Amino acid sequence: MKISIVIVNYNVKYYLEQCLCSVKNAISGLEAEVFVVDNHSTDGSMEYLKPRFPEVTFIENCDNPGFACANNQAIARSSGEYILLLNPDTVVGEESLRTLVFFMDEHPEAGAAGVKMLDGHGVFLPESKRSFPTPWVSFCKIFGLTKIRPGSRVFSRYNLPYLDENEQHEVDVLAGAFMMLRREALDKAGLLDESFFMYGEDIDLSYRIQAAGYKNYYIPERLLHYKGESTRYADLSYVKSFYGAMLIFYRKYYPHSGWWMRLLIAVAVFFRAIIAFLFPRRTKKPHRIKHRRLLVFCYEEHLPEVKSICLKRMPELEFVNLWNLNEEHVMSAFCRRNQMKCFTDYVFCIPDVRFEQVLLMMDKSPNKKITYHVYNRDTQQIIG
Repeated sequence: MKISIVIVNYNVKYYLEQCLCSVKNAISGLEAEVFVVDNHSTDGSMEYLKPRFPEVTFIENCDNPGFACANNQAIARSSGEYILLLNPDTVVGEESLRTLVFFMDEHPEAGAAGVKMLDGHGVFLPESKRSFPTPWVSFCKIFGLTKIRPGSRVFSRYNLPYLDENEQHEVDVLAGAFMMLRREALDKAGLLDESFFMYGEDIDLSYRIQAAGYKNYYIPERLLHYKGESTRYADLSYVKSFYGAMLIFYRKYYPHSGWWMRLLIAVAVFFRAIIAFLFPRRTKKPHRIKHRRLLVFCYEEHLPEVKSICLKRMPELEFVNLWNLNEEHVMSAFCRRNQMKCFTDYVFCIPDVRFEQVLLMMDKSPNKKITYHVYNRDTQQIIG
């Protein structure tokens, strides 16, 4: 087996469905196996997905043992030369996995590889490449020096903003949302540390892969990462999990950093927790754009179907326009930048458009004011 793909799911069945559709296209021609580990979802994920993807091996947990533990369950049953840890709220391009496998084949020193992650607006996610959270790096991160001096190699090493996101780099830390691992390196470094429940396990594993004598690489291959619809970065549970993971990491690898560093992080956790408690992040109602205009990329004969779905999802749409794929290529839209500015939403119809084309379009036109949606005619679900 060339590659084993491991996805941990928790209550995101429609995102996972789209992810599996993209994975199915991406592994065409590869010797591959796919595992989905469900951490006791309550949204009917397994009942919904199992009949739709009979080729996938589903592992159902009766509780939620955490991200690291769930990944380890599937890794123990896998047989691939390479193991891909993949989040359920992602979309991979048709050529991306083949490209990464080829890179790993050509670079035996590579223990792991990560990719260029984009959010739902096409904006680059800086956690795609990071350095280790040493005491100094963490100090700069916690106290906002990284935001004050975003281009500094001294103060902004956490997300390495001075490294070109469109070029290949050797880096310290790769994101667990997409991490391709060489089994040989994983055997030497060990499985994911299960003392990390939800955050920090990717930093820990990246560290151990380097300690085992391998290198971690950032490859500018595109990945859409919706960034966990259930993740809420300002609530108390996130603060406790994220900074608690940082404390675990320090105890393991920086035991001589001294009591002051542990105190510093503890103080940061305390104040962040107070802020989260006093100013809880409320679930916001979907923002209603005053003049919402939609552009649909599909064949003309499929427009009525797509339009009907979109109007149900976005009843406030002022008008819907067609980019007729019978007449023009998707990428021709790049030559019409001025005409494209009037649209607030784009919908790409799969399989009229390839996932690879969606990712390229998003990468070339990042815009926080534009929302990208993917409609799959096979599943009849629109994700965005």
